[in-house]
Amino acid sequence: MTTTGGTAPDRSRPSFLRRSTGLVPPQGRVGADGPVTDLTNPPESTDLTDLPDLTDSPVTDPSLAGLLSAADPAEATEPGIARPAVTELRLSAFGAHRATVLPLGPVTLLRGPSGSGKSTALRAYEVLAALGAGAGLAEALPDAVDRVPERARPDAQGRRGFRIGCTVDGPMGPVRLDVAVQAEPTLRIVGERLTGLGRTLLTTALRDPGRGTVQAEWHTAGSTPVTRAPFPDDLLGTALLPLRVAGKTQGQRDVLAAAEQVVVGLRAVFPCDPQPRRMRAPVPVGSGRLRRDCRNLAEVLHRTATECPRRHARLAAFAGAGCGGRVTALALRESMEGDTVQAVLERAARATTPLGRLGDGELRYLALGLVLLTGPGVLAMDPVAEVPQAMQTLTVLADGLDLGLDRRQLRALLALAAEICAAGHLRLVATVGEGVEVPRAPGITVVDLARDRT
Repeated sequence: MTTTGGTAPDRSRPSFLRRSTGLVPPQGRVGADGPVTDLTNPPESTDLTDLPDLTDSPVTDPSLAGLLSAADPAEATEPGIARPAVTELRLSAFGAHRATVLPLGPVTLLRGPSGSGKSTALRAYEVLAALGAGAGLAEALPDAVDRVPERARPDAQGRRGFRIGCTVDGPMGPVRLDVAVQAEPTLRIVGERLTGLGRTLLTTALRDPGRGTVQAEWHTAGSTPVTRAPFPDDLLGTALLPLRVAGKTQGQRDVLAAAEQVVVGLRAVFPCDPQPRRMRAPVPVGSGRLRRDCRNLAEVLHRTATECPRRHARLAAFAGAGCGGRVTALALRESMEGDTVQAVLERAARATTPLGRLGDGELRYLALGLVLLTGPGVLAMDPVAEVPQAMQTLTVLADGLDLGLDRRQLRALLALAAEICAAGHLRLVATVGEGVEVPRAPGITVVDLARDRT
């Protein structure tokens, strides 16, 4: 279990909004027996015949050495600062998962056959991230009914749903968030629990099914030990706490700090799904941010070449490690009118090759490398603007990381990921196919999943 050490933080205001001292940044939960977690035989659990009550508690590969320089000094974790980061994902009942606990380290690879729930796990992370950012339940979960476990039977009121949760480590230590969602007959959050500092800080529960609210209770520790108020049943209560809690008592400040740690840890997420067929044509020149499908890859490469030549040079070196031929440069070719741009590879003793002529695997390899070498300012995402970047951790979600990549490309990509993520400002959660060989490297956690988990 992740622990923190040093002097206790001053919680006079949310701890990650100030420069704390004496805190050891949290490490990924890697078991004592090694970095591989086997979930092929999950613990048994009872069928989901009713929605759960969450209110039962009171309120580096050596062959690539030297390929890449060290991470940017400005991006390294500053001593004494623990960036909020999701270190555990819990899928108590979600799709194919039952009682599944996934430890998340700096680089986490979910490995297993088709149908083992790898993509479903990433979907659960996306849902929590969207809710943490303040999205409504219908927006975050348009496919809610499809996420109910197949064996779940409706209760006497015809209700069916699922449970998901996570742990976010940071200056407040580990803080747990658990959410119960009713998908049928009406989509709503029917239970939520936030725990940290050894106590329950927030609970919500559906008291009156005829109303669109849940009853929320949060820790106060003042003249009134618990504060109660109605919250909307389509929004995450944890994300609403900073707007509802005054922070006058120590208990209220603890609640605020824990809630804000969870929100910051969840919100900084970039789901990446490069689509080579959309990346081949020239694109308009601009200062846009890289989209999820990487269709504007050439536009963003044009930005890195003009705005950050050092990172662009690192990407060119990365291209040389995974693309055919001896790559000498990753260049840009503008149209005669100067309104579109096309990326090209320059290789020794060979003609310049437009990226549109590369194979799918090479394009995916370059796109994923670009994502790892950039950050929120270059990626199409919604970072927490009110929190300094030095106190945030960006998490990249990549489904099918190994899709189209050969062994050399995957090895180079994971070496880059391990190096970048070691600095603390970025984490990677990705899925790979069954039997994919993963090089042993510090910071890489492999979780093996099995089919038929329901």
